[in-house]
Amino acid sequence: MKRLTFQDLQGMVAGHAAALRCVTDYQPAGGPGDKVFPPTYEGAKYAAETRVIDGEKVDCILLDSVASQANRIELALLEAHRSGRLKLPTMSVAFESATLRKPLVVTSWEAPHRAADAIFRDSLLDGKPFRESDMGSLLDDADIHHATGLYRMCPGALVFGIWDSTGPRGGLGAKIQRALVSEFVALQAVAGTKTSSRIDPLQIERRAGPAFRRPDGSWTAFEEQAQKKDGKAFLVKLSAKGEPVLYDEKKMQEEGRPSVVNHGNVTPTIKEGAGGITMSKARQTTVLSLPAIRRLRFPLEHELTSRPEVDLAARTVLAALALCGSVLAREEGADLRSRCHLVPEAPFEWELLDHGQEGVRYELTGDDSTDLVHAAVQGAEGVGLRWFGEIDLTPNADLMKLLERSQALIQAQGAD
Repeated sequence: MKRLTFQDLQGMVAGHAAALRCVTDYQPAGGPGDKVFPPTYEGAKYAAETRVIDGEKVDCILLDSVASQANRIELALLEAHRSGRLKLPTMSVAFESATLRKPLVVTSWEAPHRAADAIFRDSLLDGKPFRESDMGSLLDDADIHHATGLYRMCPGALVFGIWDSTGPRGGLGAKIQRALVSEFVALQAVAGTKTSSRIDPLQIERRAGPAFRRPDGSWTAFEEQAQKKDGKAFLVKLSAKGEPVLYDEKKMQEEGRPSVVNHGNVTPTIKEGAGGITMSKARQTTVLSLPAIRRLRFPLEHELTSRPEVDLAARTVLAALALCGSVLAREEGADLRSRCHLVPEAPFEWELLDHGQEGVRYELTGDDSTDLVHAAVQGAEGVGLRWFGEIDLTPNADLMKLLERSQALIQAQGAD
């Protein structure tokens, strides 16, 4: 395989090639035939479908979606930025106050809608609502013919897509397609069964209950310490309708059994569905669309139209960024979730697809991919196109209060 150089990448972006793709087959870390667990969707179901592969119908189950893969790639770029391997424009909103139970920071590499996310819309930049600031207003007129502002502020939006549906233009806001897509699929997948059980070291019997609800929401075994109504004690668990349940000593209610407070055995059970799968192999397919990048135009300030050399420089940066994030994410490994750890069967290789010609194959390491980004950014700066640096915002009072209330509710639910 050939090592992918900056000159190669720039030539691909400037030419007529269709795409760069990386297709890799994986096996479970436990070996072929070991069970893995896909993500579950509403109703505890897997995303199963039949696909046509090499002319044959194949039962497949999604292991990691395009959206999930985009998040993993963006997080790989964010980690490279934080570690100093890359210097990327990054919008950040810090949530911290004495009344907040869990301080946190959200960046444009993590927010679902990137620069157009409601988190940034409802934050302040230098004391002014973000969308009313000079930088925030760059989103208002952004489109494929005027992508300069997004490039400087949030280049990830041009790689992974953006729809500014929460801005002042509503559904008519900037909408730019993904240039990079990636997903994991299990091939020849067969669903297994789900088992569950729990052996309590204390061997607490169900009849040892009931567990009562204290006024503070915790539990007690002593009826005299329980929250009461008309002299009757509340059981620890709420009803299906979310209402407190009063203890009736003539019968043992489900809401007061010891297992509600995580004591006692759980009877072993077997259920159909969401019990993991076995498969012949998993396949990760990553595709960078070069036409999607070529559609973008980057007019400089006070210019009505873009210049070819500026367009090429910016597009090369975006292609380099997409490849870099993909390579860094792949090098981190495919431990997708609990009991879904996959290992590649062969080294990663990228293939250039160009008008039906036999694909040229390239190798690209994480270090080489960061070098590509550095070279491309330097080239863009040479034609007058510079990234912004760190963009620090603060949440407005309404957003902060909403978060405080939400965290308080979550904490209360945990106590219940």
